[in-house]
Amino acid sequence: MPTFVYMGRCDGCGQCVDICPSDIMHIDPVYRRSYNVEPNFCWECYSCVKACPQHAIDVRGYADFNPLGHRVRVHRDTELQTVAWKIRYRDGRIKEFEFPIRTTPWGSLRGPSDYAAPATKDLDSVMLAHEPEALHVEHLPTLPRGAAGTAP
Repeated sequence: MPTFVYMGRCDGCGQCVDICPSDIMHIDPVYRRSYNVEPNFCWECYSCVKACPQHAIDVRGYADFNPLGHRVRVHRDTELQTVAWKIRYRDGRIKEFEFPIRTTPWGSLRGPSDYAAPATKDLDSVMLAHEPEALHVEHLPTLPRGAAGTAP
């Protein structure tokens, strides 16, 4: 369900622009309001919905599960640390869901400069930088040698 912005609620703060991983949330240079420049490329992560302090960003439900005449409403409650979804079907039925925000607190993630630079030999590794340390595991799981689909 791609996102869209209620222009009347948006104050142009840009938090959605800063957090969007696919870089599709932009600020209109004339109206100073946010908008989704390419809904087809929306990752549907809803980071912008969760980050918007004005609750100006909503999602557009797909016609296959929310036919014409429906409404999908998303609300982030910073005090309760929850994200609530309210779906109103065109026949009047209402479904409500509430989930805890499972993300880490704002500003709690370490930046790349907080980690030691990888060794030159690490650049040829298939592992990502600082794995498994950053995942808080001793080692990454592997398939035993000779298992189906692996080289002997």
